[in-house]
Parts: sequence; structure tokens; C-alpha cells
Amino acid sequence: MKRLGVRVSAGWRLTRAMVHIMTGCVMVVVLFPRLTSAQKEARIQLWAHTLLARLAIKLVVIGEPPAQGPALLAANHISWLDIVVMHAARHCRFVSKADVKHWPLIGTLATGAGTLFIERESRRDAMRVVHHMAERLQAGDILAIFPEGTTSDGVNMLPFHANLFQAAIAANAPVLPVALRFTDFASGEHSLAPCYIGDDSLMRSVWRTLTSPQLCAVLIFGDPQSAQGRDRRAWAADVRTTVEVLRTPS
Repeated sequence: MKRLGVRVSAGWRLTRAMVHIMTGCVMVVVLFPRLTSAQKEARIQLWAHTLLARLAIKLVVIGEPPAQGPALLAANHISWLDIVVMHAARHCRFVSKADVKHWPLIGTLATGAGTLFIERESRRDAMRVVHHMAERLQAGDILAIFPEGTTSDGVNMLPFHANLFQAAIAANAPVLPVALRFTDFASGEHSLAPCYIGDDSLMRSVWRTLTSPQLCAVLIFGDPQSAQGRDRRAWAADVRTTVEVLRTPS
């Protein structure tokens, strides 16, 4: 009976979340063309907060999100939830693989949120995106990247790819290390439920998240760093070390 109750509750949360996602798509298509950039950012942050609430995920923010740009946020990557969690804490423009643009519903939301899309297999396109990122940083935007390039399990981090750090060097903009972890709300223990890695399917990850005890998404913002003469590889390695320290519970 308890198991049935968990499934019913999870199904209800999933239904409410899907309605909210579709509402977000309508907002992007119908309302966003008439809004200012600041109004869009406020709507996106509120939408992300509401989605986490409908998924029964509590947001905990430690440290200070940047009040204004330019800034490049560099975070570890665990789950399909990561972008929502970061938007709920502070609107930012993500850099994402190009095929996300064509995903049903998600592509519309990502485009509406100002995502910069990159063809990962194309060196020329990577250079174009770095140039565009530098322009947006110089214009005062807050950008966000997942330098691991793919999701990890939240226990062990992958190496950070350095290419996109070049945009911060070119724009003379700071990088903020950001650490993300998911924990069990009651115990505070690390949770693997939202992970989306390896042969895991998106729906299996979503369902595992919904049927788990209530979760916390913990987002830790580090202090902004300047390049201080480092090249992109050295800077990326140093930021990774900082994220590793930040995400380890004290």
C-alpha cells in the first residue's frame, strides 16, 4: 500500500510538472516577445522555482550568486535538473549542445532562456561560440557552462574542458566556481536519485527522482576569480579544484 501511495504521489507531481513545462513553452512563444530582458529573467527564475516546488525539491543556496554581469559560472554537472536549479537561484544564459534546440518542449524553453548552442563536433563552431560568449560577457551578461561536458554521478568529477574559459579571458571577465549536489531532505546524506549518467534513460532518472524521499538541491557559489595570467587550461584546472572543495560537505 505504501509503495502504491508513493507511485500515486509521484505520478501527480509528474503531471503537475508537465503542465508547468507546457505553460512555460506557451509563455516563451506568446509572452516573451513583448517583455524586456529583465522581465524575461524574472519570469524564468520564478518558473524554475515553481517547477522545483512541483517536483518536491527544496532549493538551498549557499554563497552569493552574482548580482550582475559580466560573469561566467562554471559548475559540475549531475542531472537534467541542474539548469532548472541554477535558473531558480539566478538567471543565466547557458551554453548547450546544439541538438537540445530541437528537443520537444525543452528546446523551446532553452531558446527562450537565451541559451547559446554549440556543435560540439565542429572546431569552427566552437570558435564561433567562444567569440559570441566573449561578446555577451563584454555586454554584461551572466553565462553558465558545465565544463565536464557531460553528467557525472555527483561523487566523482570529470576533468574540466578548457575551451570555453577562453571567452572569459578574451572578455576580461571573472569566473565563478559553482558546486551542485543533491541530498536527502531528512538525513542530509548525498542522493544519487537525480543522476543521469551512462546507460540511464531520462524517464528512469525522472521517475527515480519523483519516487525518492524529498530531495534538496544544494547550490554553492564560490568567489569570483580573474585569470591573473593563467591560460585557459590552467584556469579550468584551478576552477575544478575549487568546485571540488565547495561541493564537499564540511
